Amino acid sequence: MLSENSRTLVFGTVFGCCVPRTAAASTAAARESRDLPLYTNASQQQDKPEGMHEDAETTGVLVTNLGTPAAPTSAAVRRYLAEFLADPRVVELPRWLWLPILYGVILPVRPRRSAAAYREVWTAEGSPLLVNARRQAQALEVALSTRLPGNIKVALGMRYGEPSIAAALKILLDWGARRLLVLPLYPQYSATTTASTYDAVFKALAAERRMPDLRIVSRYHDHPRYIEALAESVRAARTRNAHDARLLFSFHGLPQRYCDAGDPYYEQCLQTARLVAERLEEPAQNWAIAFQSRVGREKWLQPYTESLLCEWAHAGVRKVDVLCPGFSADCLETLEEIAIRAAALFRSCGGEALHYIPALNDRPDHIAALADIVAAHAHVAAENEICE
Repeated sequence: MLSENSRTLVFGTVFGCCVPRTAAASTAAARESRDLPLYTNASQQQDKPEGMHEDAETTGVLVTNLGTPAAPTSAAVRRYLAEFLADPRVVELPRWLWLPILYGVILPVRPRRSAAAYREVWTAEGSPLLVNARRQAQALEVALSTRLPGNIKVALGMRYGEPSIAAALKILLDWGARRLLVLPLYPQYSATTTASTYDAVFKALAAERRMPDLRIVSRYHDHPRYIEALAESVRAARTRNAHDARLLFSFHGLPQRYCDAGDPYYEQCLQTARLVAERLEEPAQNWAIAFQSRVGREKWLQPYTESLLCEWAHAGVRKVDVLCPGFSADCLETLEEIAIRAAALFRSCGGEALHYIPALNDRPDHIAALADIVAAHAHVAAENEICE
């Protein structure tokens, strides 16, 4: 398992020409970037922009998210789930135990049900997650073009499904990226998501002879501009909906034993919710945090979103606004699970209305926050090294 404490900057013979400026700078860089490995070498120089020289400063930004089926069909969903659920980061069980369950019990049944859910939210452009992620990548490239020196290119890669992380990396390397910064769009770190992205990136780069400088953003759960963008999305929703609604922060769930083993996800979710509530000056009794998307009988992080919504309805809460800060783009878990199913559940338990607050998607303040995060990491890398 790749933990935060195991991620460090690597100096010495791997870099060759690069050394820390000072011991203090090296220590500071390691403290700031303990999850962000940095490897230095030259990159491939194919298909470079016109006028790009061998020593040009070229930065490739790989934006990643979880992924999506290619179509809302049972066959497409089965292919996607087979890749997703076979990842040992996602299901931490012995392969001899888990794979027969996956292929013998889950994949014959679950794809049909999941495909029906996908059809509820599928758009003319395709999967909501993929559509939003593409818009985010395009907007981020425009924003970064004025923030970083040299040539900038942003590519989108999904951890599961298409476009793959390997394909996106090839685009950046063939373009001529000498620096590579990976931005997994998971604000809160988890081994099930962020660390799995590390795995895919390292696997894709393993066959490369000429490696780019590499830096990976491991989390941004408390970044001020991310927090402000979330708070502003709540304010905007409340101008349209009732102001007396209780606010629920719903994060994707995780088996409790993962956090017991050291995954920092739970604490980072709590911190995100607390910071947004503080920014909104939300009374403590008017907001709460819960966890959705639980599967199986194992104990997951609590309280569960469905249980808390019914508890609130039975207690007389009439209206609820639900924000899902862990989802950077709207997807099945927000549009179908929360906006449709959770809303129906809340009404069936006696509530009046549940309003889902859309994910940040490609909102300008969200793109600005992501550009700040990328620029800050790029500057740390440049300022803490001297290369001949």
